[in-house]
Amino acid sequence: MINYFGTPKIETERLILRKMELSDAQKVFDHWLSDERVSDNRVNAAHKTVLETIERISKIVSDYANDEFCWWGIERRIDGVLIGEIDLYDFDNITGNCEVSYSIGYEWWNQGYGTEALRAVVEFGFRHMNIHKIAAAHNIDNPASGKVMGKAGMVQEGIIRHMIRNAKNQYKDCAVYGILQEDYRKTIDRAQNYILTLV
Repeated sequence: MINYFGTPKIETERLILRKMELSDAQKVFDHWLSDERVSDNRVNAAHKTVLETIERISKIVSDYANDEFCWWGIERRIDGVLIGEIDLYDFDNITGNCEVSYSIGYEWWNQGYGTEALRAVVEFGFRHMNIHKIAAAHNIDNPASGKVMGKAGMVQEGIIRHMIRNAKNQYKDCAVYGILQEDYRKTIDRAQNYILTLV
């Protein structure tokens, strides 16, 4: 059975995962949602105006009232800069499974932040929420995201052809990854400095 905690603050070595706030909208727009380099790896198009982002963040903030809603802003501890987002979603109370997705602003790519955030959320899902399996997918033309998933302990389970259609009306094949709670528990002894702190 899944234990729901909503969206608690999670701290890692370099990051704070926290609830989004309406005041974050401009930063979210500037740092990743308006950037086509980031949106090319998402289903939805890049935002053209900050009003689109305000609407999206308003919906997220209102959804925090639901204990089954898990959506974090990714903030750097060193300077408080909001660099991305990560969420657990599509919970199945029968299987105990869910999915995870994340976006990091282009300026902060290839610095290990995506891996650190994903590891923390995977750990939270297994240790605190009692999730059975966490799955994720990435466009096959975005192999860097697959590396992030692999570093978080996820394994590729296959490729689904034309799994998504992006904002440019292009179908994309996606690599599907997953990690089971039992797999996570076998590797926890080899865990690095990503062990989370719930605040």
